[in-house]
Amino acid sequence: MSGYPTIRPRRLRRTAALRRMVRETAPRVDQLIAPLFIRHGRGLQRPISSMPGHAQLSVDMAVREAEALAELGIPAVLLFGIPAYKDSIGSENFDPEGIVPQAAYAIKRAVPELVIISDMCCCEYTDHGHCGIINMPGSQHYDEHLAEGYLLNDPTLEVLGNASVVHAQAGADIIAPSGMIDGMVARIRTALDLAGLHQTAIMSYAAKFASSFYGPFRDAAESPPGFGDRSGYQMDPANRREALREVALDVDEGADMLMVKPALAYLDIISQVREQFPLPLAAYQVSGEYSMVKAAAEKGWIDERRVALESLTAIARAGADMIITYWAKDAAKWLRA
Repeated sequence: MSGYPTIRPRRLRRTAALRRMVRETAPRVDQLIAPLFIRHGRGLQRPISSMPGHAQLSVDMAVREAEALAELGIPAVLLFGIPAYKDSIGSENFDPEGIVPQAAYAIKRAVPELVIISDMCCCEYTDHGHCGIINMPGSQHYDEHLAEGYLLNDPTLEVLGNASVVHAQAGADIIAPSGMIDGMVARIRTALDLAGLHQTAIMSYAAKFASSFYGPFRDAAESPPGFGDRSGYQMDPANRREALREVALDVDEGADMLMVKPALAYLDIISQVREQFPLPLAAYQVSGEYSMVKAAAEKGWIDERRVALESLTAIARAGADMIITYWAKDAAKWLRA
């Protein structure tokens, strides 16, 4: 009885019902997190050309979308802001009247059961498009020993701490620092606790790679870097051991949840983080993953629904507890069908 013809694995693949009975992994609606892009104005729904099916939304329209997502059983949204003004330090990020605090407050009032996650970064808010304060002559934090244009780590932490408090006070349940700034989790935890926001959780982009899959997002968030790239602070895609070290540091600093970004090209990282760390783990199925499938589906080359669900299944199989995906709304409908 050691093999064929006695052992026939295909017996359990013979019918759809059999395959469903023995299926090991299936993505669930409860795992899905929907990103939303919020901008100033009213009644606005500005389509994102590089991400078909998505739009920049004014706060009132974001509330409607949040209500629709909650009705489908999606438990959380991830907010990205397009500010009214940009400057060198991203001031609107820590302005209580900024776009994300406005959206968090309005969504929490309308849909109190929905978990609101605030992406905590500076790139959308700075006039140079980088994720923090840049080393420039004449600036308050200028360091002549560092190259011009270098992202200054510690001054950026102050901005992140201040902005995190503002967003949490407005209604964000979770702060999700995404800039890969050294010490960001510890600084944000300290700032939140000093403000009495002990219950606000931190979902750290613990292993975020300097990926080429982010292009459509930068169009959606209006956040391309004005010079250079982000490889000086985001991770080299070639490095696995470094990713595990970054995750360990964020765990030690007090992260409540972890994230790997992107997802599909980094399933090995997701799997290893799942095996080595007990914290809840999110994976971000990023804009490039979404838009490539959309483009191929529009050409009739692939079946969008089947490919999207297969990729979500792969991410869950690798070990992700939560999946941030631009297919959240569609996937919730597909999974309930």
